[in-house]
Amino acid sequence: MPKQILKAYKIRLYPNEEQQIFFAKSFGCTRFIWNRMLSDKIDHYNEHKTELKNTPAQYKKEFEWLKEVDSLALANVQQNLRAAYSTFFKSGFGFPKFKKKGQRDSYTTNNQKGTVAVTNNTVKLPKIGHINAKFPNKINGLIKSATISKTPSGKYYASLLVETVVEVLPKTGSNIGLDLGLTDFIVLSDGTKVANPKFLSKLQDRLTREQKILAKRTAVAKADQRKLSDSRNYQKQKIKVAKVYEKITNTRKDFLHKLSFNLIKNHDVIAVEDLNIKGMVKNKKLAKAISDSSWSTFTTMLNYKAEWYGKALIKVDRWYPSSKTCSGCGHLLTKAELPLQVRSWSCPSCQQKNDRDINASINILNEGLKLATLKTVGATGLA
Repeated sequence: MPKQILKAYKIRLYPNEEQQIFFAKSFGCTRFIWNRMLSDKIDHYNEHKTELKNTPAQYKKEFEWLKEVDSLALANVQQNLRAAYSTFFKSGFGFPKFKKKGQRDSYTTNNQKGTVAVTNNTVKLPKIGHINAKFPNKINGLIKSATISKTPSGKYYASLLVETVVEVLPKTGSNIGLDLGLTDFIVLSDGTKVANPKFLSKLQDRLTREQKILAKRTAVAKADQRKLSDSRNYQKQKIKVAKVYEKITNTRKDFLHKLSFNLIKNHDVIAVEDLNIKGMVKNKKLAKAISDSSWSTFTTMLNYKAEWYGKALIKVDRWYPSSKTCSGCGHLLTKAELPLQVRSWSCPSCQQKNDRDINASINILNEGLKLATLKTVGATGLA
């Protein structure tokens, strides 16, 4: 059964020199508008204790060079800033920050009657026309918007948000529980263990070497009283460091996409712990390993893919004692009886031998199925 969804396609762009200049102007103008509007909002609130309702149009009179770029890109900055303010006032944290040049350079434009379009080898954008591109997948559907970005390594990409149709995957009759870990990336309730690729660890030596060279180039430039932007050796080395980070990110995302789709394809219900990852990374000893594992990104992928393909992702409460409960009889151990270093244990009640992680994943599955049943009953209105 077909289902209509919004899907993002990431496309590599190969702009010519003139197009690169236009992108640089667009990045600069959107960054300027964000920073100027945010600054004026802060000043206005400090003086009047009310929110300033400013718009990009107000600034075009004073800064005419803002008219050189796509007006929709500036309008999207206003919407994003308004959304950031709304999120802050609702949650009480995450106040909007000022943007710096060279950090996440990007802008977003909308498709209005074909202003954003694709051909076999180009992407068409407002005010700039067709740009050479490489498409990893065929794009079918209505393009809603395009986000243009430049990576620290100097590559350009267009992320096209497309309204398209996907086929709901057939039911398999199989359900699975996942226990997220560091030694193994995930342990499944069927006993399968997926090893943690540890992408950062594998490239750590190379990254450290390139960063040391970058530090030396920085020191040389400062000793010669030269700006880092004027130091060609520094800029070349900066790109080398960025390429290492880029490789880590790309290989990690590829692994997470393939694994998450495989789980969604082969199972109808996937149960996973709702971990407090933000709190966990505060542990300095585990922060790097947890960040390298990207649990949050993985569960996000599972969530939207389950929604796309007609499957169910159930999140079990983080306080549920999945590791300390025997999956055979339900006997609950205390924290003292099962310290973290103990990886297997025998239940004192039923004598079942439990692998700590497999046992946890089985309990997560059982609890997830209970929650799924309650959710279904609630949705149908049954008592």
